[in-house]
Amino acid sequence: MAGVEDWISAPLAVVQGLFSAQRQANGDWEKNVTDYFHDKLQGNRSAASVPCLNDVPLHYLKPNSLVRFRCMVQDMFDPEFYMGVYETVDTNTSARVLHFGKYRDLAESLPQQEVDLDSRRNVTCERQTFYCVPVPGESPWVKDAYTCSSQARACASTSYTPSRQKRSYEEDEDVGPCKEHPTLVRQQLVRLTRGYLSICRPHAGDTRTSHGLGEPKRLETEAAGLQQNQPSSCSSAPDLNFPLPGEKGPACLIKVYEGWDSFKVNDIIEVYGILSVDPALSAVNEDRDAVSALLDPSDNMETLEEQRAHCPPASLVPRIHSVVTWKLQHNNPLLPGTLQGTEESKLFVSNLLCEVSAVRAELLGFLSHALLGDSLAAEYLIIHLISTVYARRDVLPLGKFTLNLSGCPRNGIFSELLYRILQQIVPAAHYLPMTIENMNKLRFIPHKDYNANRLRSGLLQLSAHTSLLLDETLLEQGQLDTAGVHNVTALGNLITWQKVDYDFSYHRMEFPCNINVLVTSEGRSLLPSDCRVHLQPQMTPPNLEQYMGALLSASLPSLLNKFRSYIGLLRLLDYSISDEITKAVEDDFVEMRKNDPQSISADDLHRLLVVSRLLSLSSGQTTLSREMWLRAKQLEQQRKSRFREQKHVNGNEL
Repeated sequence: MAGVEDWISAPLAVVQGLFSAQRQANGDWEKNVTDYFHDKLQGNRSAASVPCLNDVPLHYLKPNSLVRFRCMVQDMFDPEFYMGVYETVDTNTSARVLHFGKYRDLAESLPQQEVDLDSRRNVTCERQTFYCVPVPGESPWVKDAYTCSSQARACASTSYTPSRQKRSYEEDEDVGPCKEHPTLVRQQLVRLTRGYLSICRPHAGDTRTSHGLGEPKRLETEAAGLQQNQPSSCSSAPDLNFPLPGEKGPACLIKVYEGWDSFKVNDIIEVYGILSVDPALSAVNEDRDAVSALLDPSDNMETLEEQRAHCPPASLVPRIHSVVTWKLQHNNPLLPGTLQGTEESKLFVSNLLCEVSAVRAELLGFLSHALLGDSLAAEYLIIHLISTVYARRDVLPLGKFTLNLSGCPRNGIFSELLYRILQQIVPAAHYLPMTIENMNKLRFIPHKDYNANRLRSGLLQLSAHTSLLLDETLLEQGQLDTAGVHNVTALGNLITWQKVDYDFSYHRMEFPCNINVLVTSEGRSLLPSDCRVHLQPQMTPPNLEQYMGALLSASLPSLLNKFRSYIGLLRLLDYSISDEITKAVEDDFVEMRKNDPQSISADDLHRLLVVSRLLSLSSGQTTLSREMWLRAKQLEQQRKSRFREQKHVNGNEL
């Protein structure tokens, strides 16, 4: 284990030491454990030394080691009860020993020890379980950047590096967490969850340790078999419940012990916790039918579907017992975790704002080329990319800027290529072709499955700041069925109110969101938008795909990183308007209404305020100036003039 500190390779041993010391001193051992790991994780180098489940295959990771996982909370299960402290009795000497149950799924005991379920020293505690999936639509450059910043792969541990692949866990049992107790076996498995207790004894001849070091290939082969060998229609194959089709990566059950009220569904979190992949977790689920026969039926309310959903094979859905969990403001690896407080973050913001004008000019040129030479459309695309919902007034989301880019070629190739360009500069994105088939067949809205007691995901269950490109150029004549109508309605609600109404069968529940929606269409979109810009290409490349590919190839990684940092930072900056500028804007708007009362409305004022705000931020200014207000008016006049010049094309309004 050279090169890997004990707090990473054997965190349960650290917890055991703090538990034993504090129990003798009557101290708060749980707080000391949390404080210990918080202190250890201070600083980027310490956190980066913890193996990441996003980067390292599960079968390379050592069971009961400290791992981290960057993910989105897809669902929250009911709270469960467990034995935080339990007492065992030695059947030979009657000696009693206290053990901690926190950060564990299974109770441990030596062969001659039994758990005393009636002990007055047992402590029942509560924990929350989050079902977490990788961040939906996370861009490849984000994954690569996080992988490159991780120092865990450089560690000398053979527990998870590729050189470890052909060795069995039995060869290294002496370095496992049970080194101090090589005879430790799973004599009893005690689970106290959701109010009922089940005890499962090992099968005959089962001598595997409680750390899951037996069956060396089970973790690797079981996961591969479930994912590849079984047909997708097989009911026994667990549904990993990813919101977007084609997503890859592990899903995890996160056991959270404190502060779970501060998290909510769709939050992006980073979890540091103890990995639990004991094959016995699957055995417990398999044996529940037999165990339930010994229990009062009223105490066991879970259906078989719920058991499968809440207790899937640990090799496919590992458990992580959280010791530290942080809610992430963003998933951009080029930015500091937070922009407040630290000198490092202040220096980063200051340095980027010093060159924001140059970066903006380069980004404008880059997007102008992507939009076939249309610099006005590129201006609006920039302010769309940095837009975010910064507040809500009653039901109105403030700051959103859904852009409808009309005049796009009908074949759909342009929209998909534009998506590939945007995917290179935003941290999360998804491309949705709006074909009749997709509208009718895909599930957009998450819904509650009461049989399995879980939230079934939908396409619109996305994390904050995800860029969603809706390609309306592929929409042809056809009939929308009931599901299709509901999906189009859901898209309209998302754009207008930045919310998705999740389906709970008997009622709908609003989930607020913060998603940047870009709609590409040939004419006016059938969906609502905050602003429509008609594309006016200045060039017609003979091979569009080759042209877009050359644009990306010509962009240096350092330049793309500047764009990524620019967009990420400006979404997070605060903004204000002085009383003086507010009065000047009001007076100016009154004059505009006097000069042109027919075409200037309250919606125009709202759009001007949003555009001027985003223009200011795009230039690194956190307050509105008169120059930016006039620049916003100029952009709006140019945008509207395009519709006046070409009000009708072939008899149809644009």
